Amino acid sequence: MLLMYPMASRIIIFDDNQERLNSVSMLLNLSDGFVCTGTFPNANNLLANITESKPDLVLMDIDMPGINGIDATILIRRHFGALPVIIQTNFEEDERIFGSLQAGANGYLLKKTSPERFIESLREALEGGAPMTGSIATKVLRYFSADAASKKDYHLTEREKHILGFLVKGYSYKLIAAECDIAYNTVNNHIRNIYDKLYVNSATEAVSLAIRERLV
Repeated sequence: MLLMYPMASRIIIFDDNQERLNSVSMLLNLSDGFVCTGTFPNANNLLANITESKPDLVLMDIDMPGINGIDATILIRRHFGALPVIIQTNFEEDERIFGSLQAGANGYLLKKTSPERFIESLREALEGGAPMTGSIATKVLRYFSADAASKKDYHLTEREKHILGFLVKGYSYKLIAAECDIAYNTVNNHIRNIYDKLYVNSATEAVSLAIRERLV
């Protein structure tokens, strides 16, 4: 089999469960367009690990000895800017979810997520999306709504509000296109307009603002 690593998205994994590291690494290497370039049992050497492996996306376990996933994500944001980070966990506690998103995570997935949805979520994150397991998206909505600010008019069109609503629910761009019966590129254009109107630069920021200010 011919491996085309230069064309593949480079993914690294931080997880203290060796079996999980092995299985996710194998899944990535067997999936079209991905290659695992590093597996690490902790984030204690995070900056060196990322510098040496040069990933396009980081898969981060939330619970590890030493530096936990939330603190590691904060470090990534501080030193590596917009490098996508997906938090993986077995848990759905509100504080963990909120803490991860506040730290700058691009998405939050349960480890029991199906392989198909998992790979789709990585592609979505690499394209600027904010993938979340459906149950997680619901919890995020409730968490922010509990202390929501007064509504401000951002002059979103009905179509843009509709699409923003799907983003809040954790839909991928592909699913939004299917639900709205429009082209994938059209979804991208709408989302870019949404970013401009909300003065945000990512799907994570758009979702947080939408929930906090009850835009959908």
